Amino acid sequence: MLKINLLPVRQLKRRAKARKQLTSIFLFFLLLLAMLATVGFIQAQKVSSLQTEIIQLTTEKNSYSKTLREIEKLKKDKVELERKTAIIAKLRTDSSLTVRVVDEVANRIDNQRIWLTLLHQQGSSLKLSGIALDNQTVAQFMDSLLDSPFVNNVTLTDSSLKIISGRNLKSFELTCSVAQPTPAEPENSEPQ
Repeated sequence: MLKINLLPVRQLKRRAKARKQLTSIFLFFLLLLAMLATVGFIQAQKVSSLQTEIIQLTTEKNSYSKTLREIEKLKKDKVELERKTAIIAKLRTDSSLTVRVVDEVANRIDNQRIWLTLLHQQGSSLKLSGIALDNQTVAQFMDSLLDSPFVNNVTLTDSSLKIISGRNLKSFELTCSVAQPTPAEPENSEPQ
């Protein structure tokens, strides 16, 4: 028996070529899918390892949180102690200043010609009231106070005539500024 091929040879070649192309496209597509799956798997592994690392770091951070709270508390305590120390130092300075000012006023007053009736210090302000024999005595007392390193800006705020035991005396009021003297800087005897 004889077989006759009714299909033309060209069509068969085209079909074979088309099958090869379809097969190669299919294989290329499978290769592309395999590569994408590999990349996806690698990325998933990276994400998983990063999530594990995040969990470990979070656990470690939480273990340090108690220490960090203690450090913050110590910082606050330090600031509070520094504030209290500054207040104590200021109180020492101010109490020392009051004693020095009273001593300066007592040393500069002429007990035979002037008498104080009021000495009131509040902060850096000093108010003095008293009685003197005359205006010249009050002026000398003011000049004497200006020589003190603790007393500044002596101002006569009131002066009036007052009769005491039949004598005409001067009643006066002074206001002053008081402060610790600034320490003198040491002089260098050697040139640099």
